Amino acid sequence: MVINGNVIIVLDTRIFDEYSEVLRREKFSFPKDAVNEIIAFVRREGVFISPRPLNGNIPDPGDLPFIEVSYHAKVPIVTGNLRHFKGSDVVVMTPVQFLSGTVW
Repeated sequence: MVINGNVIIVLDTRIFDEYSEVLRREKFSFPKDAVNEIIAFVRREGVFISPRPLNGNIPDPGDLPFIEVSYHAKVPIVTGNLRHFKGSDVVVMTPVQFLSGTVW
């Protein structure tokens, strides 16, 4: 859906850096060329924003960049870890909910 332009990735530099780091972890053994291609695609096609900081009490403070981007861009967070975003004021949905067309 992202490659076809039906879904646009909205992120900031913190999220981009995290994606880059995670995809390069040895434990995943992703081919380096594939990772570089994905990272280049996200850099080229993603919409980068600079959200204002938010205060919030969430289980994992490392998830705050996702909440800030979601809140300011008015887009949902699509994740399998819904519990990480409890107490946030953003729409959070599973990939299944997103693909089923659940209205947000």
